[in-house]
Amino acid sequence: MEKFRWAYVGSGNIAKSTARNITGGDHIITAVYSRNNEKAKAFAKKYGAKAYGSFDELLDSKSFDALYVATPHTSHLEYSTRAMDAGIPVLCEKPVGVSTAEVDVMLKSSQENGVYFCEAMWTWFSDVALEVKKWISEKRIGEIKSVHIDYAFPGLMMSKSSRVLMPETAGGALLDVGIYPITYCYNLFGYPKTIKCDGVIKNGIDVAETVTLGYDGFECVLEMSLSKLKEGCKIVGESGEINVPVFHMARLAELKANGKKESFKGKTNYLIEFTRAAEEIKAGKTDSDYIPHKATRECMMIMDECRKQMGLVYPFEA
Repeated sequence: MEKFRWAYVGSGNIAKSTARNITGGDHIITAVYSRNNEKAKAFAKKYGAKAYGSFDELLDSKSFDALYVATPHTSHLEYSTRAMDAGIPVLCEKPVGVSTAEVDVMLKSSQENGVYFCEAMWTWFSDVALEVKKWISEKRIGEIKSVHIDYAFPGLMMSKSSRVLMPETAGGALLDVGIYPITYCYNLFGYPKTIKCDGVIKNGIDVAETVTLGYDGFECVLEMSLSKLKEGCKIVGESGEINVPVFHMARLAELKANGKKESFKGKTNYLIEFTRAAEEIKAGKTDSDYIPHKATRECMMIMDECRKQMGLVYPFEA
């Protein structure tokens, strides 16, 4: 089988993590561009790729099948649209932008150029999350009564120069951490009827928030922060409950209903994500069945509303 060729934009932590996971199988990295050319060269050497001195040179090389954008999210708009305007399919790290307005520009580029564009949300390329969604749609636990999802990591302990802690790179809990529980809730239940966000802002970024999404008959309470390590998803229904302990990269989902227990085991990794994205690209799709454009846009709309309620404005937006 011919290997699927990826071009990478960015050579930081997420680029390194995905590269380790996808190479050696049906994928190969053939081109790399980074603002730091020395890092790009080192990355390229490790994976047998070619480092390019400019993004235009990379685009012109035509040495790859699709582009993977792994830069800070403040630069996703530029790289993604320039690639799609050149007719190149794009898998872009989450969040694909910092606002609905940015997402709209990218989706328009995808539609007008007839090329694939997808948010790299590995959770929803995974069979574990898809099985949970199936359980919900089949009403295995009856009508939903409550949902509680936690996701937090000790980001405040990172270097102050980390993009996660910098307002200039749209750092903070919501876009880096909160996107996971928000997307999870959205994929199970759709766009909420009500959105309420209570957050804490320090040094120009949100460090924690509780987001409550209201649906008919129940609420999803989502807690996210940069101050501790915590994760879990519990969905309670009238006749049982679903638990996904490590929901964002799940290997296990548990169902308890009508006195019986059931579990589903699987993997959530970058290889599955890249393989399924590659399959969609080869099939000529422009929109993903796993993370549709509509889902990417509406999850960003939820985050926009949360920012509005918190009064969170990034320096480049002022």
